[in-house]
Amino acid sequence: MIQELTESYGSIFEKDLINEIVQVGTFKEVPEGYKLIEIGDYIKGMPLLISGAIKILREDNDGDELLLYYLEKGDTCSMTLACCMGDSKSEIRAITETDSKLIMVPMQKMEEWTVKYKSWRNFVFNSYHERLNELLSTLDSIAFDKMDARLISYLKEKARINKGDIINNTHQEIAYELHSSRVVISRLLKKLEQMGSIELHRNYIKILDL
Repeated sequence: MIQELTESYGSIFEKDLINEIVQVGTFKEVPEGYKLIEIGDYIKGMPLLISGAIKILREDNDGDELLLYYLEKGDTCSMTLACCMGDSKSEIRAITETDSKLIMVPMQKMEEWTVKYKSWRNFVFNSYHERLNELLSTLDSIAFDKMDARLISYLKEKARINKGDIINNTHQEIAYELHSSRVVISRLLKKLEQMGSIELHRNYIKILDL
């Protein structure tokens, strides 16, 4: 575990902090689609992502989801941090986008390390800053971009996260994550196919030229 942790966070954390994380952290290897955090759960630990990707989603009163942002190698979730520090229930859902490896850090260590290690303090503040910028970008997209532009951005980001040109999502799943309807998404995907940008298949989409 220490080798993988050092490869992902060695340039961020000092050696003493790396050693403490190894001592108290819980290593997890989880498959694609695994639900790490559910809305309404009390969060007892904070994930440090070693490899893979995690998508962070919100849910409205009707149960419809909205994709907020992705976490990748070397990231953590600032909304998880806020719930841990405040001992409050989670307001987000975290699901692995790809097979992932992570270390869960116990909640009680967070305040201690914020005082003890400057690198941890900087990491926490930088995480808040980065996630806030991503949330603002999502908000701007919803407020100012048309759905076709949002869909193209979504497909590009999915392809980047999964490191390939195949997107294994149904039209309904895409609609959920973009907080739209399946009919609208299917129509826009068909338009992109007619333009030669994608190929539509039964349970996946192939990116050609976006």
